Amino acid sequence: EVRLMESGGGLVQAGGSLRLSCAASGFTVDDYVIGWFRQAPGKEREGVACINRDAGRTFFANSVLGRFTIESDSARNVVYLQMNRLRPEDTAVYYCAATRDSSTYYPIELYYNYWGQGTQVTVSS
Repeated sequence: EVRLMESGGGLVQAGGSLRLSCAASGFTVDDYVIGWFRQAPGKEREGVACINRDAGRTFFANSVLGRFTIESDSARNVVYLQMNRLRPEDTAVYYCAATRDSSTYYPIELYYNYWGQGTQVTVSS
């Protein structure tokens, strides 16, 4: 059974950092495209970043480019989202998701089949 579990969320001041983890079970992260999404209160869920190890590609939304990084740890079967220079507008529930389709290069919700439950990130000003 494919399962994803996010962790690492919390409360941080603006300018601070957090590292989110997406722990996978039932599959190997290197064989899937892993995306990170977020949903702020009253807003639609949006794609933040994704990693396609098969293609050697990553993608970041403009809103986080230069502040967030994504990497996968094959040994631990975990994908990390490192978030630096956080802003109040980064406040949201963050989700990781996975797809087996190796032609996926963007964090577009429609393309992802498996989802975690989410972890809350709150950035205070």
